[in-house]
Amino acid sequence: MELKGDSASVVIRIRRRLPDFLQSVKLKYVKLGLGYEYSCNPSTIIMFLVMVPLFIAAVIQLTGLELSRIPELWQKRTLQLSDVDALTGLAGSIIFFFLAGLYWAKRPKSIYLVDFTCYKPDESRKLTTDRFLRMTEESGEFNDEALEFQRKIAKRSGLGDETYLPRGITATPPNLCMSEARVEAEMVICGALDSLFEKTGIRPQDIDILVVNCSLFCPTPSLSAMCVNRYKMRTDIKSYNLGGMGCSASLISVDLAKNLLKANPNSCAVVVSTETLTLSWYFGNDRSMLLSNCIFRMGGSAILLSNKPKDRARSKYELVHLVRTNKAAHDQHFNCVYMREDDKGLLGVSLARELMAVAGEALKANITTLGPLVLPYTEQFRFFVTLVKKKVFKAKVKPYIPDFKLAFEHFCIHAGGRAVLDELQKNMQLSEWHMEPSRMTLHREIPAGGSKGNPWVGELHKYPVKISPA
Repeated sequence: MELKGDSASVVIRIRRRLPDFLQSVKLKYVKLGLGYEYSCNPSTIIMFLVMVPLFIAAVIQLTGLELSRIPELWQKRTLQLSDVDALTGLAGSIIFFFLAGLYWAKRPKSIYLVDFTCYKPDESRKLTTDRFLRMTEESGEFNDEALEFQRKIAKRSGLGDETYLPRGITATPPNLCMSEARVEAEMVICGALDSLFEKTGIRPQDIDILVVNCSLFCPTPSLSAMCVNRYKMRTDIKSYNLGGMGCSASLISVDLAKNLLKANPNSCAVVVSTETLTLSWYFGNDRSMLLSNCIFRMGGSAILLSNKPKDRARSKYELVHLVRTNKAAHDQHFNCVYMREDDKGLLGVSLARELMAVAGEALKANITTLGPLVLPYTEQFRFFVTLVKKKVFKAKVKPYIPDFKLAFEHFCIHAGGRAVLDELQKNMQLSEWHMEPSRMTLHREIPAGGSKGNPWVGELHKYPVKISPA
């Protein structure tokens, strides 16, 4: 998609098409996916090769078992009670209970998503597209080209007329200050947490782990400290505040909570995700920095995770796999979303032209890693045969595209923009039914789930809505 002004001198490319990332794979990501499923390190192998023979030798020495009798027992195919003396029986029982206990202690801990809530701002914060454009024009901060650019982006963004902005931005004149940013953050975070505590019946003092993420607003004291203070949480709570991690911050927070839950049995964790807009709103004319004004809106969510067996019955989901590929070592990836000042010293978030290509590379790596974990063996076999033909025998064959619909019933794709959703739908051959949750989330934050604690329960009959073509 390209937007052009009245003359050739103002041409700007907003995005590049998402690469067809299913047409090529890198073997290192396939190996990484297998590593997630069959994780094994050299120390584990050495311990297994050394300890198992030593354990068998100790058992034979203690029981007096004669190896020469094994063929005899194999031929008879029966084991008489007289063949097992008391010491052998005792040793066998000890071995059985030891192995059973070892399995029970080392088995993977199940992690459950008990419930979640989304924050719905007050009606006074609601902003239609026309009102947003009128507010932008009346501010007097933008030139004609910047205003026209924002009109085109706003109309094609996929956002509806029921999104929200904080009062610091909509005030006349705008009041972009630290105090307003704190008000926005507290309103969203505490609003989501209040709903979560009411919905689940859990007390703030019962929380063992707290992870809060907000990329652009990182005050002191931190947002996680604000939550601990507001709800008077325990002194031994493990609290973390993540910032500057962009659209991936939510999943990174869940990954952190997952690892903490694995290390702390019989615990529960709360993850809060939001983005505070007040201090990052841009009043300049750099188009790469104006995009965030057009596509980012006010909102937040909170989820309750638990590894307690008693929470299994009431949980909505179980966390099975979570993969992450870190591309920050590459300069192009590192610079694609960058907070900086423009040529007039105005602060904003710049979205680079290469953003779609960068996103495509990361998605290709993640999907390739995820494939061995979730795809049926038939799909994996077909993919492997095609890969061998292409990589080993240099055959010119069309790559086999695995059907991820055989592994998943539902898809919840990051609603980072309409362009991302359109290209992902095309690449993964998904239907409109598969894309509906993400498109409606972009249009307006509509959460799935039952009516209890759902702030949109009285409005769900309005959805889905038909999105006009770009």
